[in-house]
Amino acid sequence: MKINCLIIDDEPLAINVIKNYLEPLEDFEVLNTFSNPIEGLNYLKNNKVDVIFLDINMPVLDGINFIKSLENPPLVIITSAYSQFAIETYELDVVDFLVKPIEFPRLMKALNKVSKRLETINNITPENTVDNPFIFVKIDKKRMKKIFLNEILVIESLKDYLKISTLTNKYIIHSTLSDFTDLLPERNFLRIHRSFTIAIDKIDAVEGNSIEIEGLRYVIGRSYMDHVKQRILNSSTQ
Repeated sequence: MKINCLIIDDEPLAINVIKNYLEPLEDFEVLNTFSNPIEGLNYLKNNKVDVIFLDINMPVLDGINFIKSLENPPLVIITSAYSQFAIETYELDVVDFLVKPIEFPRLMKALNKVSKRLETINNITPENTVDNPFIFVKIDKKRMKKIFLNEILVIESLKDYLKISTLTNKYIIHSTLSDFTDLLPERNFLRIHRSFTIAIDKIDAVEGNSIEIEGLRYVIGRSYMDHVKQRILNSSTQ
């Protein structure tokens, strides 16, 4: 299912940043962009949009009043350089608030929220998406790869890069382990070392200060030990 997007921002550069981020993502399509919010309002009258990327400080009509003017607004992601508006916009049930300049990992976290919201709204059956959440990773300059979360085994830090090991493949991406781990659901994934995040349901054994997954052992960092063992114990009793 394509998720139809609209970008409304009075700064052309800001529009291009989001548009370029979204372009390689096969599940998201930018239908149109507007630097004038009034033109955006007129477009919404005749076109179905799933999510709007909306600036706040704009001439004639600011983003907050833009949302208030819509009887049945689509999902909204605020994109603003002014974080002080965050609380006010969350009261309008926006999906997320992105502070400019927007980094790609932070945008992906917002897009994952959009996908989850739409699953609920559209009542998608579990076998389609709810039980098969996914994440997009950039594996080269032009290609985004969809990886289903239930296929991930281990994410390993390689300084400025990560190696993502799945049931069927391995991928090298440019990211930090902290940023990537933040994109994953905490109930399913666990940071066990400064260099490793693992999928809890893929653990085969725990012995001493190591975890075994698919025949390979991964050391639990000393500072992570208590938290890791508590999480594993809790997951085994659920």
